[in-house]
Amino acid sequence: MKSREETQFEPTDEYSKLDSSACQVLRAITQNLCSNISPTQIQQLSPSALAYLGDAVYELYVRMFYLLPAQRLENYHRLVVAQVRAETQAEIMRSLIPHLNASELEIARRGRNAATSRPKRVKLGTYQQATSLETLIGYLYLTDCQRLTELLQKLRLKP
Repeated sequence: MKSREETQFEPTDEYSKLDSSACQVLRAITQNLCSNISPTQIQQLSPSALAYLGDAVYELYVRMFYLLPAQRLENYHRLVVAQVRAETQAEIMRSLIPHLNASELEIARRGRNAATSRPKRVKLGTYQQATSLETLIGYLYLTDCQRLTELLQKLRLKP
């Protein structure tokens, strides 16, 4: 019997179509917005700033993923909130660790260590893991769009 985590990240034909469309849109957005930021400026950004950006990029990706088929706004909201909450992001970060290279692991570590406070409802370790995911996404959004797309496709959001 497969664990919940194995099932969550298992590819399906329907998923691949939805995921591919969401990644194409994200790629187009990325190419237009990132061209004005120099590598030096990116290196000067704090992990918190990268997490701030990564949070927005991740939520946009999740919203695009769930956009089709058309649904009621309440359904969109429920699906998106389930994926962008700290507990789910922490779970996703743990699942991505085996796929990360040394520099990506370092960015994630910096993001984890930058998260020193948390909302009351979330354990500190969970919040730190979620922040490390957001930091990694923010960094890759600015530096390596193709790698970001590769990692986002490994998420296997539930259609």
